[in-house]
Amino acid sequence: MTEHIRTDLADGVLSVTLARPDKKNAITQAMYAVLAEATRRARSDASVRVLLFKGEGDSFSAGNDIADFIAIGSQGGGQMTDAPVFHFLKSLAELDKPAVAAVRGRAVGIGLTLLLHCDMVVVAEDALLSAPFVNLALAPEAASSLLLPQVLGHQRAFEVFALGEPIDGRTAQAWGLANRAVPADQVDAVAADLAGKLAARAPNSLRKTKALMRDAERLWALMLREGEAFGSQMSSPEAMEAFMAFSQKRAPDFSKVG
Repeated sequence: MTEHIRTDLADGVLSVTLARPDKKNAITQAMYAVLAEATRRARSDASVRVLLFKGEGDSFSAGNDIADFIAIGSQGGGQMTDAPVFHFLKSLAELDKPAVAAVRGRAVGIGLTLLLHCDMVVVAEDALLSAPFVNLALAPEAASSLLLPQVLGHQRAFEVFALGEPIDGRTAQAWGLANRAVPADQVDAVAADLAGKLAARAPNSLRKTKALMRDAERLWALMLREGEAFGSQMSSPEAMEAFMAFSQKRAPDFSKVG
């Protein structure tokens, strides 16, 4: 368990809060284990009608913890699909109840791709969403190689992946990544209101509607394929250069790797 994930169930809404604000809610493997447990609970517990993801502090999530990245990479790519992050991804693929996200500040990597598994997303107008996998010499995850192009179209999705540059909350809404873009101080209230409305709807009707809109088996199969690509990149020379550059606060030099 970890103190960096808080859960609270009230009026049918299970709120899951990333609570590591000093690290911009960067997610460790210990946190992924608790996230997986909470998501499985949301599916199996009849008292849970809606799952609500949010972040404590000024950011939703800075993405994966780089120290965890390096530790997993040093073990070899074959370890990736055994890691707690994949338990969480599988629980997301299988979740058949509505999920809502409340996003302020930065949403990086998994902080963005998690939103693709949420049915309603509220972002701050000045939030910054990015998927800098290529910047870190990695590969997309969480079935985002399918889901992001479905939402944005190929060209926009490729730009988000390949350049890793952030888009703001207003753009995220305009491009279809979010239902609402509101001032930052209204994000939690608006997300809670939407979650409450969903919790009051017919639960089995919602579950069947979501199941018809998603192919859980296809998503999980793709997550495993992405995991192979991600894992092989984790131990690659270019990823090691990217991680070293990140820790040294400099631009990576890929001219000598390929």
